[in-house]
Amino acid sequence: MQATTANAVLTAKALLLDMDGTIVNSDAVVERCWHDWAVAHGLDPREALKVVHGRQGYATMAILLPDRPMEENFAENTVMLARETADTDGVVPVGGAAEFMAAIDALPHALVTSADAALATARMTAAALPMPRVRITAESVQASKPHPEGFLMGAAALGVDPADCIVFEDSAAGIAAGQAAGMRVIGVGPRAAAHAPTAHVPDLTSIEVTTAPNGDIALTLRQA
Repeated sequence: MQATTANAVLTAKALLLDMDGTIVNSDAVVERCWHDWAVAHGLDPREALKVVHGRQGYATMAILLPDRPMEENFAENTVMLARETADTDGVVPVGGAAEFMAAIDALPHALVTSADAALATARMTAAALPMPRVRITAESVQASKPHPEGFLMGAAALGVDPADCIVFEDSAAGIAAGQAAGMRVIGVGPRAAAHAPTAHVPDLTSIEVTTAPNGDIALTLRQA
């Protein structure tokens, strides 16, 4: 699928937002923590970072250490989440995120993140962004992205059909999850461009939010 060109207008009844890499830039923390984890397990950090983004930690560990019992992945993921939650150095909003979140405040939207509630709160707070009232976190789901469960739960919580939702994502796993849920996906940032989202923007400064005549959310992708 070829990405929609700039200046397109997409409409939806609800928006589902990933957090890391989409509205919050936490790459500095993610890369610090997972670099150290990879080295400690004798893995190439560069290869490890190719699969980290978008997934819950235990799912990343299962890919990188396929012969290790899943119980060990769950246990180590708890340790990793605690470390990531305590480290907010370098966590900042993605460009345009504050204005974007203000624009959608009264519109149907939900956070759908692979972070747990504590980590999501820490990063949204560090980035000075408001926490959406509806949120699907790691504790909410049984399966990590790229499974569509989180996005389907987000749509259900908002009472909106999946086909009427637009997902905002930055990672291969997240984009695949949104597509598997039957939703259109706006890819945000450099990672997203290679994974065939419905549309792509460099950051959230490229999106104007308005309300369509029928009450739907209208997203105008402005040309840079």
